[in-house]
Amino acid sequence: MTMYENIKAAISVKQAAEHYGLKVNRNGMACCPFHHDRHPSLKLNEDYFFCFGCGAKGDVIDLVARLFDLSGYEAAQRLAADFGISTEPGQAAVASCRPKRPHIRQFREDEMMCFRVLMDYLHLLEDWKVRYAPKTPDEPYDDRFVEACQMHCHIEYMADVLTMGDLEERVALVDELMKSGKIAFLKEYIARKKKEVAHRGEEPENA
Repeated sequence: MTMYENIKAAISVKQAAEHYGLKVNRNGMACCPFHHDRHPSLKLNEDYFFCFGCGAKGDVIDLVARLFDLSGYEAAQRLAADFGISTEPGQAAVASCRPKRPHIRQFREDEMMCFRVLMDYLHLLEDWKVRYAPKTPDEPYDDRFVEACQMHCHIEYMADVLTMGDLEERVALVDELMKSGKIAFLKEYIARKKKEVAHRGEEPENA
């Protein structure tokens, strides 16, 4: 069996969804993380998922690829690492369903929240880097342009750790972000900045 076949045979879509923090009800439905979903519209079966709201669909590898913005290969590698599955061709598919750490569900929820907040901030910085860039060499730098230049690489690095880092790196980063209050601060900060933009009636550069 190939690595992909091993993973699909060992891990159901529902298992992976719950492992990464999605709350699945008794009917196998969850709020879709791929669009603004107030009521569960994502159906999770053993072999595939389908969203009745946005039309997202695929297998367990597709689900993880979309959740963390990974390639199919990177998603397969992450699943293999998190579930303890061999990536060697021909090896039997045996997934460890028991959590490797205490409070693993809480960690997955915290990890997903950290990732989404970091990506929201990253998109904001990318917008500021274009919108508020000086038009002439003599124009004073806007504070938002300066912030975007200073913070972009650091935020991008942390987002990369959460998508491609090993489990130990991700646990350490999530723990640091949550305990320091940085994620709570960023969440409030982003919401405030978005309200300011809405109040001024501005449109994002990439809209």
